[in-house]
Amino acid sequence: MNPRVLLLAGILLFVTWLIVRASRTARYSLQDKVALITGGSRGLGLVLARQMCEAGGKVALIARDPGELARAKADLAPRGGVVFTIQCDLLDAAQIQSAVRQIIDRLGKIDILINNAGIIEVGPLEHMSHEDFERAMQLHFWAPFKLIAQIVPEMRTWGGGRIVNISSIGGKVAVPHLAPYSASKFALTGFSDALRAELARDNIYVTTVAPGMMRTGSHVNAKFKGEHDAEFAWFAASAGAPLISMNADRAARKILAACRRGQPSLTLTLVARAAILGNALFPNLTGYAMKLVNRLLPEAGEREDNQSRAGYEVRRLIPDWLTRLADKATARNNESKTS
Repeated sequence: MNPRVLLLAGILLFVTWLIVRASRTARYSLQDKVALITGGSRGLGLVLARQMCEAGGKVALIARDPGELARAKADLAPRGGVVFTIQCDLLDAAQIQSAVRQIIDRLGKIDILINNAGIIEVGPLEHMSHEDFERAMQLHFWAPFKLIAQIVPEMRTWGGGRIVNISSIGGKVAVPHLAPYSASKFALTGFSDALRAELARDNIYVTTVAPGMMRTGSHVNAKFKGEHDAEFAWFAASAGAPLISMNADRAARKILAACRRGQPSLTLTLVARAAILGNALFPNLTGYAMKLVNRLLPEAGEREDNQSRAGYEVRRLIPDWLTRLADKATARNNESKTS
């Protein structure tokens, strides 16, 4: 076939794809849509809630800490929209069921479910317990499973909806010192991808989001085991590095745009895309690279280092300028304990 014809056909297909993508986004407005956001009181969840409110949507926020929920509601109040907050422990199935019923009774329906809540436990495998893996699976896999199982039948009666599962680059490429996190995010990624095809016939679009590092400010609430100070140092520096991390506001805009389009998958940050592509094309090379990365990370500590500590509890070994951007996000996104 003539190369010019092939080129023209390729250009036409690309333009058609852009038009279809734009039209699908335009058709699905966030105005008056009800979004349930787990972990919505701080970090990325709060940023998503801000943008939903500014778009005229209604948000229901689920989180455990009543103080954080109150501050989030005060933050969102001037931005328009309707805000409903519920204190709920996502590790408790009964509380999940009650929260969903309260939201539907109060707001009438749930158009968008954003499974965002998460925990990060950083440290060598030697310090990770069965309970650490169990907790990560409960929050990252079983809580979304229970929410989806309860909300999907309701979405069917309303004619469709959107589900956004916030997984991670750690759910595509296993990262050293994040074993419980990676294992549970792999489970969420697989579940999310499996749902997509089966729910499409019900006009329910599922988007699997795989972010790389984001400057949400959550490094101070991440949990650390082993050499606590050293583990926090590498993690916080990575979370605040401008070349490998993404601004939370930009990430939220991309996530909501993908939600509106019903986009199947979204990977955030160039580094995350490169890692996923490299792992798919050269899995052995990626495996060797991760072994090298692990050699550069802190070694296991003593038995007493099995205790988990939050980022705000450890001693900082790195200069403030390395974490300046991440620390600014901490105050802005309700992650600080003194907010």
